[in-house]
Amino acid sequence: MRRGTEDAIPPEAFLSSYPDEIRTLAETLRAVVRHAATDAIERVRLGWRLIGYDLPVGRRTVYFAWVAPEQIHVHLGWQHGTFLSDPERMLEGAHLRLKKVRFTTFRPGDEIAEGALVRFTEEAARLAAMSREERLALTLDRDWGPVERPAT
Repeated sequence: MRRGTEDAIPPEAFLSSYPDEIRTLAETLRAVVRHAATDAIERVRLGWRLIGYDLPVGRRTVYFAWVAPEQIHVHLGWQHGTFLSDPERMLEGAHLRLKKVRFTTFRPGDEIAEGALVRFTEEAARLAAMSREERLALTLDRDWGPVERPAT
């Protein structure tokens, strides 16, 4: 038995306590992850109050994404989000000074750019399968564009 599966609950049961609009958003975001990473393992992580996604990499799994519902919105996030290419500045988390993760937040009625979210998730899956050294090399090779400097 895989670690943590002895008390596993299905995502649908986890989401049942949320308002209908939040549950619908969470289901849409779950579908995005499943579409982008078909081999991802979906598991409710009760302690974190989210649905987490792991990828099989060799003989182990790596955590790479999550769907986190709250009473007024739902987050879709990626563990190595700082490495994601985000030219349209859709990702949140830098303002919170989060070191690695980035996420998006959706409220009922928000438009969900599924194409962009699929691309983020596919890229996040590739990044999660890399070694720390490979991710660092990717960062060093990336053209980050012009650096904005604060006005003096």
